Amino acid sequence: MADLVSNRRAFHDYEILETFEAGIILLGTEIKSLRNHGGSLQDSYVDIRKNELWLINSSIAPYSFGNINNHPERRERKLLMHHREIEYLDRLLQEKGLTLIPLSIYFNKKGIAKVKIASAKGKKTYDKRAAIKKREDTRAMERALRHE
Repeated sequence: MADLVSNRRAFHDYEILETFEAGIILLGTEIKSLRNHGGSLQDSYVDIRKNELWLINSSIAPYSFGNINNHPERRERKLLMHHREIEYLDRLLQEKGLTLIPLSIYFNKKGIAKVKIASAKGKKTYDKRAAIKKREDTRAMERALRHE
């Protein structure tokens, strides 16, 4: 279950609270492009419209061997979850400052494309600086212990 596409900035820009798994409706050329790691979740988010989940602003590169029936690169893609889960997510979004962001797209054991989404709260600049400082301090300590 290796990630085909991952949103690496999500952990830097957001505080991840809870993760969920959702199916995604893709076209044939999108699946083939994803297998070639041709996608990006940078600046993408998940929105709820009429009790349906939509992946907005994600990019899946056009398939290189596709023809005129190739898919558009940045289209809105429908996500599949149970109705109760969508209602729960909708209640989460009512809280101030929470958003739904995609973390990764991957194939499960059966070969079905899935999206890992998370409810997240945006980090402030000083939170990001504190996280960077903590990471650098632990690296420095590990380096010092290795050289002793």
